[in-house]
Amino acid sequence: MRKLRMTIGKATLDAELFDTPTAEALLAAAPFETRATKWEGEVYFTVPVRAEREAEARDVIEPGELAFRVEGEVVVIGFGPTPASQAGEIRLAMPANVWGRTDFDVSRLDAVEPGDLIRIEPAQEA
Repeated sequence: MRKLRMTIGKATLDAELFDTPTAEALLAAAPFETRATKWEGEVYFTVPVRAEREAEARDVIEPGELAFRVEGEVVVIGFGPTPASQAGEIRLAMPANVWGRTDFDVSRLDAVEPGDLIRIEPAQEA
């Protein structure tokens, strides 16, 4: 199973990669560093990846799902309701490619501060 490790501020999470072009592009670009940005209910960050919107792109995600927004070339991790959400869902600002999943408790990402360093690297298989 292919994974990426993301260290976001003081949190470290491993992401299981789905079989998608976006996941392949992220894995190929790693390792790299970037900085966190926040919107109510999500952490997002620019990445050195370009990808087309995939047919399965969507704007509502489940906790732990990891997305890539083509507009802005950013990874988005939703951790709670956003201003666009309805009935407690995690609704992103626009449809995004869902490229992976983590078992990390993403609600802990609420503690991330804008500007926190993020390091993305391939995770070693156990």
